[in-house]
Order: sequence, then structure tokens, then C-alpha cells
Amino acid sequence: MFQVVQNLKTGKTELIPLPMPMAKRNHTIIKTSHSLISSGTEKSLVDFGKSGLIGKALSQPEKVRMVLDKAKTDGIAATYDAVSSKLDEPMQLGYCNVGTVIESDSKIYSPGTRVVSNGKHASMVRVSDNLIAKIPDNVKDEEAVFTVLGAIALQGIRITKPTMGELVVVTGLGLIGLLTVQLLKANGCKVIGIDYDSQKCDLAKSYGADVVDLSKNEDPISIASNLSKGQGVDAVIITASSKSNDIVHQAATMSRKKGRITLVGVVGLHLNRSDFYEKELTFQVSCSYGPGRYDPFYEDNGNDYPYAYVRWTEQRNFEAVLDLMAERKLDIESLISYNFALEKAGDAYHKLDEAGVLGIIINYPDKDVKEIRSSVELSPIETSIKKNVQVSFIGAGNYASRVLMPMFRKMGAGLNTVITSSGITAVHHGKKLGFKAASTNIDDAFNKSTDAVVIATQHNLHASQIIQAIKSDIHVFVEKPLAISIKDIEEIERHQKKSNSIIMVGYNRRFSPHIQKIKSLIDMKKMPKTFIMTMNAGFIPKEHWTQDFNVGGGRIIGEACHYIDLMRYLAGSKIKSFDAIKINSSNIEDVDEDKAIITLQFECGSIGSIHYFANGHKSFPKERIEVFCDGSILQADNFLKLSGYGFKSFKKNSLWRQDKGQQACVKNFIDSIKGNCPPPIPIDEIFEVAKITTEIDSKLRNS
Repeated sequence: MFQVVQNLKTGKTELIPLPMPMAKRNHTIIKTSHSLISSGTEKSLVDFGKSGLIGKALSQPEKVRMVLDKAKTDGIAATYDAVSSKLDEPMQLGYCNVGTVIESDSKIYSPGTRVVSNGKHASMVRVSDNLIAKIPDNVKDEEAVFTVLGAIALQGIRITKPTMGELVVVTGLGLIGLLTVQLLKANGCKVIGIDYDSQKCDLAKSYGADVVDLSKNEDPISIASNLSKGQGVDAVIITASSKSNDIVHQAATMSRKKGRITLVGVVGLHLNRSDFYEKELTFQVSCSYGPGRYDPFYEDNGNDYPYAYVRWTEQRNFEAVLDLMAERKLDIESLISYNFALEKAGDAYHKLDEAGVLGIIINYPDKDVKEIRSSVELSPIETSIKKNVQVSFIGAGNYASRVLMPMFRKMGAGLNTVITSSGITAVHHGKKLGFKAASTNIDDAFNKSTDAVVIATQHNLHASQIIQAIKSDIHVFVEKPLAISIKDIEEIERHQKKSNSIIMVGYNRRFSPHIQKIKSLIDMKKMPKTFIMTMNAGFIPKEHWTQDFNVGGGRIIGEACHYIDLMRYLAGSKIKSFDAIKINSSNIEDVDEDKAIITLQFECGSIGSIHYFANGHKSFPKERIEVFCDGSILQADNFLKLSGYGFKSFKKNSLWRQDKGQQACVKNFIDSIKGNCPPPIPIDEIFEVAKITTEIDSKLRNS
């Protein structure tokens, strides 16, 4: 299959081969027949990609501030690597898709059903069941492909709440604006359309609207005043894309007292208080297709909102637009400017620069589904006897692609197969780093040519994937945590006892040069130690998957485990007991468990506290480690600087760039597979830390 993407560094639009997406709960796989290029939204994305670094920075000043904050704490080199990696990722284009169902987790969408969705420009798409709607028999695919844009227009109207006979202005007569005009006319409203393009004005006029052609120097204020008999318009819906603040000012000026202004497009928002104060105007921003948008509970987990309380969800808006198409209340044919075959998608995007262009449809070949594979070859298969440890990856997120993959390659591992759910990141990073194949079929990670598998998926998947690897006699490097429940940990332990597979958890911090130095210094002192470890973890919203206890396990299991392992390593002794307390916030949007103090007591007499705080400031260093022992102190700051107090032979060590031990961690794992050294972390320590971490998490959640 193929997908249209944009290179954010160069702005180039490309058609790339991909494996078909993996099946997923509450999602449907669709074979695409048509997709629509949105001349407004997608043009702005393409223009952003074509702009240079300065242009990108000027358009997103909030991202620049984030970069500067990261540079202060992590250093320039690490920040540069992160930004470069982000800009190197392909951006998936498109959100208006029509096709037929191939496979679905829903009983509603049987194979062969024609549906519309917000899928990308791709031969095959996987879409949430709540973002799909059946197409009526009398609606053609070329019409139905405008449904998502129609839903955006419809949601803007629902927010505005116009009544029959009201006078409503639509500012900006692009695709969404023209659909808004038609929907308002169908609702019995009087409409004024405003635009600089005479052709679009003529089209709006053909739908029954009065128009203001700005290219002819027509005055929207006076025309609106005349048509409203001097009272002012009832509402203004802004569907334009502009940086100007004048558009909102104009909307306020032409509005009647207590009028409504709704923003659907993107315009300057430096508002003048007097514009709104004197008339008591209402201003509201419409969110895409409707209720449910960007809500994981609705979109990812497949939960619908109660019909009686949320009458118009985004899916029901899709259905309403399709019903209007079926009743011939919307003229879609007049909105189609061009049709392009999929292989000419690059040419289609060039048309966005053409004046007056509206809908551009991409047509997909009617290819047999059996020909669409779940894997693609990226580089020639080596036929010589393999000399390197062959590694496959499950997952290609930020950490896996930016850190682990390059490290395994640098340490001489052969990169075999990379597996991701959607396929696009597998192909992108697979090509970039020299993998042999990219796939969406997890079984491809456990083929006979793989010696070890790196698991970098969502945390709830770790246990089953580790066990599958063990059963296949494959070594495992799993990005923390080992698992998110005691039951899963014990199940892994049961299988591990019957296997020779090495299990390694990515507790890289214990391998960092500063930690190694601390370990060598404190091991010379036989007295018990006191540890203070502080992590300025940073805020993550409760909606993020890592905060979902059933998926990510929460941040104590998913991240604080690093420090439980690190303290266990430095103490060199089993954990005897623990305690944990958390903050009790009255804010219902807050997550209390990620602001906690954990204390550990070891059999050797050492003690320590872990301060895991998500309520600090991001400009403050993220990590600090302090060790007190026998009249001396060691302090490590953010893996950049290590200071010693009371040591005759050690005062200070500073690094040019942060080193959290990732490279040494990977090297030790590969060497252990080759038989050059024992497993990097003793398996009993791995299980001990995993079990203690889940017990600590349970105490915090239940306190």
C-alpha cells in the first residue's frame, strides 16, 4: 500500500510504500477509494513544511520557548538532536477518506460496507469506530469524501445556534465556508458571504447567498448594515485563514447587540475589549467535527456519549451531513476542482497554489486486498553467515527511534525487522537506520533470524510480548517497566525459569559514567549510605496513556521505577521495606500519584528517599542524585556534573553532553548475548525492583 506524507525539513510531498496497518480494538481497517485534499488546512501544513527554520520558529513561538527551556536543562547538543529528530519525522497528510471496510472490531461495519472517515491519504487506513459513518446508497464516493469538511462546517453552525430567518455572515469562502453557506441556507437562514475571490463569491451567490467581493472594494460593514436594516447581523461565522486581527474586529462591528461570533478557521486573536463590551457579544471557537474530538475515551476506546445528553457527537455530525447529501440539500459537484490518480498526488498538492482552487480528490486503484502485505523489504537481505547479533524492534516511538535504535546500530547489532502498529514510523526509521524490513505483524519480530527483540511499546503490552519472545528462545531488551501488575511479573518469572533467554530492562542510568563513578567511590566505604534522589518529572495530563493505569500503569510504575532500580544498584543490597506518600490535591484534573515521596530501607542498613515530583518548573534541572556516607557527599546534577565533598581523590567531573548510560546499557546487553559477560542486570534484581515498584504504586493509589 502507499501513503502521502510530507517531509517537514524540506516541505516535499512524497508517496511512500507502507505495510498495511495492524488490526486494533475499537478500530476498523478501510480500503480507500477516494480522499480529499483540504485546500485550507493542508495548504497551511504544506506551507509550514516548506518554510525554513526561522519561518517555522516564527509561526510557533510557544515551541521555541519549549526548545529554549530544554536547552537550559539538557544542554544544546541533546536539544539539537531532539529538534532534528522531530523535524525528520514524516507528517501524515489528509483527514477526508472514503472506502470500503476490510476488517472491523465493530459489528456495525461488515466487510464491504462503504464508509466515510477521517482517515489519511493512504491506500489502507485504520480508523476509530467512532470516526466512521456509513454512506447512503444514493451518495457517490466523490460526494461522500466531503463529509468530514461538512461536519466541521456543521459543528460551527451548531455552536452558533442560528434560527430560521436570522442573518448570518460567513467570512472566508473556501471549502468549509461554502459548505457553511449551503448548510445555513438549508436551515432557513439569510446568508452573506465575504471573500477576496470573485469565483468563490459567485459560487456562494449561486447557493442563494448575498456576497461581498473584497476584490471589488465592496464594503462588508455597509452591506451588512443595509441587509440587516441597520440592526446588525445576528451572527458571524469565520471560516477564513489569516493572521490579521481585523477579521474579528470587522465581525464585531457588523454584529447586532448580543450577536454571536464563531471562529471555525484560523485568524489573529488580539481582541479589542470595547468591540465586545459595548454590544455584549458572544465569541466562541468551534472544535473540529464536534463533541468527542481529541477525547481518548471517545475516539480511541470506542465509548459513545449518551444520545440524550450529547445529541450531536462528531460521528453523528458525519451522519447528518451524509443525510443532507442523500436528500440533495448540498451541491458537492460544484466544489470539485480536480481529480488526480494516487501516483500523481505530488502534482495534486502543487495545485493548492492555484487561485480559486477548491476540492482536489485523489483516486485510488482498485487493487486486490490480497496483494497488500503486512511487511515491506527495506534493504537487501544478507546472504552471508551473520556475524552480528540480529535485533528486531517492536515499537518505534521517540525514545526507541532517537536513542535505542541508533545505539544498537552503533554497538554493531544487525537491525532485522521493525514493527509498529500503523507502519509509517516503521518504514521511516527502518529506512533511515538500515533495517532489513518494516512490518505491522508482531510475529515478524520473532523470526528465526532474530537473536534479540527490543520491546518499546505501551506498557500493558510488555508482559505478553516478553513471554512470546521467551517462548521463541529470543533474548529480550524491554524498555521500562518490565510489566504493570504483580500477576504479569509472576507470569514472566514462571516462563523465564524454563528459558535460557536473557531478560534486560532498560534501566540505563545505572550504566552512566557518573553513576559508575559514584558506585566505585561509595563501595570503598563500608558504612551504610543515605540517598536522596529528586526527579523534576514535569507535568503530563491525566488523559495521556502513561497516566492510564490499565495501559501505562501510571508514572510510578512507568518512570519512577528507574530510581528504585538505581537506588537498589547503588546500595548493593536487597530492599528490606518501603513507604510512600503522595500529595492530596483538590484539583480533579490533577494526578496525585505523580507527586510522591518514596522511602526505601535496605538490608545493609542504607536508607534513601525518592522525590518524584510533577509539579515543578521545566527550567529547573530534571534529575539530581545525592549520596551521604561516612563524612562525605556526592552530588550528580542532571547527568552533566558530578561533585564530590570529603573525598581526597575526587572533587569534580563535568561532561560536555548529558550521558544517562544508554550506550553502555546497550553494549552490555549485546556483550552478554555474545557470551562475553553475564547479564547486565541480575534477573533476581529485575524481578525484585518490578515487584516493589508495583507494591509502592498500589500503596500510593489506595492512600
